[in-house]
Amino acid sequence: MDTHGIETQVTQSRVARRIGLALSGLFVLFMLADGISHVLNVQAVKDASAELGLPESLAVTAGIVQLICLVLYVVPRTAVLGAILLTGYLGGAVLANLRAEQSVLSTTLSAVYVGVLMWIGLYLRDEKVRAVVPVVRR
Repeated sequence: MDTHGIETQVTQSRVARRIGLALSGLFVLFMLADGISHVLNVQAVKDASAELGLPESLAVTAGIVQLICLVLYVVPRTAVLGAILLTGYLGGAVLANLRAEQSVLSTTLSAVYVGVLMWIGLYLRDEKVRAVVPVVRR
């Protein structure tokens, strides 16, 4: 019986999980800082809201929604639901920036970049997600 293939697969799975946890950790830290800044309604959030034409009063609500979705993403059992909800949240950020005619590559697409980071982190750390979206190997 050849166990070398199984050992290699387990090692690759551990490495993928660690990379996924690191990427997810970066994503969570970024979103946590952003969510908290919205809840505290700091001046930078007030200025950004004004630029986007959003009422200042929405910042706290947006921050609370963001943090709830983030908690769902962090909990392994609800991580996929959290990722789906955060994808919607980030999509709203893309739309708001497009509407306000912000710079596409830096400002508008930054939410897309963050969303891709989120999904890659989840994909690498969660075997169930990898089972749903298998990578084609040649």
